[in-house]
Amino acid sequence: MASCNMASAASRFLVATPNVASNTTSRTNMLFFPSNKITTTQRLVVRAAAEEAAAPAAAATAEPAVETKAAKPPPIGPKRGSKVRVLRKESYWYKGTGSVVAVDQDPKTRYPVVVRFNKVNYANVSTNNYALDEIEEV
Repeated sequence: MASCNMASAASRFLVATPNVASNTTSRTNMLFFPSNKITTTQRLVVRAAAEEAAAPAAAATAEPAVETKAAKPPPIGPKRGSKVRVLRKESYWYKGTGSVVAVDQDPKTRYPVVVRFNKVNYANVSTNNYALDEIEEV
């Protein structure tokens, strides 16, 4: 019976209720009706009413006409190409100047400003990322 689901299993049992009027001891009788037919799948199809779906669609089309375009937030950090001085003391380029390559506008980014320098460090790298409070525009 492992291959049958609960709906088909429940359809094969019948509980007979005892006669309440008689003074005999109550016993519960259970009858089993075996089925030779093996059902592999049973499906339940649910459809939504067309009237309910049409009402929200009409309301959704009316709203965009009323809404105005959302204004962009102001850009954070220095502009691309501007010269900046590094204030991070452990940096190889501390108190050195470099040019801004890119600024990530995501507020969750820890080091959003990418700075490129003219001289390379010991690992032959000429760029590094900095936080907004670790640089100042020159």
